[in-house]
Amino acid sequence: MAFPTVWRECTLLCVVFLLSFVRTARGQAVQAENVTVQEGGTAQISCRLQNYDGSIVVIQNPRRQTLFFNGTRALKDDRFQMVLFTPRLVRITLTNVSVLDEGGYFCQLYTDDTHHQVATLSVVVPPETPIIEVNQEAVEGGEAKLTCLSPRSKPPASLRWMRNGREIPGVVSQQENGKTVSVSNTITVAVERRDNEAAVSCEASHPALGNQRRVRHYRLDVHFAPTVKITPPPGILREGDSLTLTCTVTGNPLPRIIQWSRVNDTLPERAEILGTTLVMSRLSQSHNGTYLCQAHNNHGRAADHYTLLVYENITVAPTSIPDSFIPTSLTTMFAPEPKDPGAVVETHSAVPYAVIGGVLALLVFTIICVLIVTIWCSVRQKGSYLTHEASGLDEHGEVQEAFLNGNDTRDGTKKEYLL
Repeated sequence: MAFPTVWRECTLLCVVFLLSFVRTARGQAVQAENVTVQEGGTAQISCRLQNYDGSIVVIQNPRRQTLFFNGTRALKDDRFQMVLFTPRLVRITLTNVSVLDEGGYFCQLYTDDTHHQVATLSVVVPPETPIIEVNQEAVEGGEAKLTCLSPRSKPPASLRWMRNGREIPGVVSQQENGKTVSVSNTITVAVERRDNEAAVSCEASHPALGNQRRVRHYRLDVHFAPTVKITPPPGILREGDSLTLTCTVTGNPLPRIIQWSRVNDTLPERAEILGTTLVMSRLSQSHNGTYLCQAHNNHGRAADHYTLLVYENITVAPTSIPDSFIPTSLTTMFAPEPKDPGAVVETHSAVPYAVIGGVLALLVFTIICVLIVTIWCSVRQKGSYLTHEASGLDEHGEVQEAFLNGNDTRDGTKKEYLL
């Protein structure tokens, strides 16, 4: 009878123990927290425990490979580290996160009833600086076709074209590359010559960048035919002078070869071409002619011309004008400055043509004035002679009348006339 009593008591104790164990096990729980991290960053995966009694805690990756078993490393991946293991919190870190690490990480608590929670790891991939591709060569009067490309982002990046602070509408397309997305934005714009070197930009925005943007700048490359312009020298060229002609050339692409030539003749022997410049020294009238500068590229040809006319040198003898006609102030004014402070300058050798012309004009004016005065005096003298001649005729008439009248006088005055 004693044996059944002992058996009954043992059975009762076992049942109580099992009930208390089950009650304790049912009170344990585990919670996991979702994590979002930027690619290349560090993720913290945490498992929170409730009523932990020392049961086994296991953490597994999305492929259900065990990373840690009760705080002990089970997978040889040094990027995973156990940083905290307490009755309330278990935490591991994952460094240098990539999109391949994305997924659900399992926090498991092994009791009679296995408890587990999944911590979802999300990886965001911000875009790099966009790439600009030229799809169509821009030619003056045509169109330029440009594509802005962000090859990898998650979630997809937003792209837009900007010019002078205004958005240029484009065609947007997306393509999935595994867990990332490739985004492109293509624009087509009409271009003219003035649009060459115009600045445009492509901007990429993304939630991971906040208010910042990744920007790629680009300058339009518009091709056009060349233009040519010759810069002429100032003043008149005379024999013995030197001539320098500069040919200014524009175009895109810029012509590599500049050609100088003379119409219907060859270049003079002393002509020298230095890049875009034509130089001729000791000019003579044999250099007279029309000179051409020509340039070309794949989009056209252009030319400009310059007509050279060399004048003879006019020499004036210094003694042809008396020194008395040249004011001392003018002689001093137009005298050349000596190169050496102690040198003596001959003042009569630098009389300009304007002074000579002025002196000649003064001489002519003086001669004309003398002629006018002479003629006027001659005319006046002739008029006085005619007046006296008329007076003499009147007296002769009186004599004749007196002779015919018998020399009779009414007033008794006796007049004598000399015949």
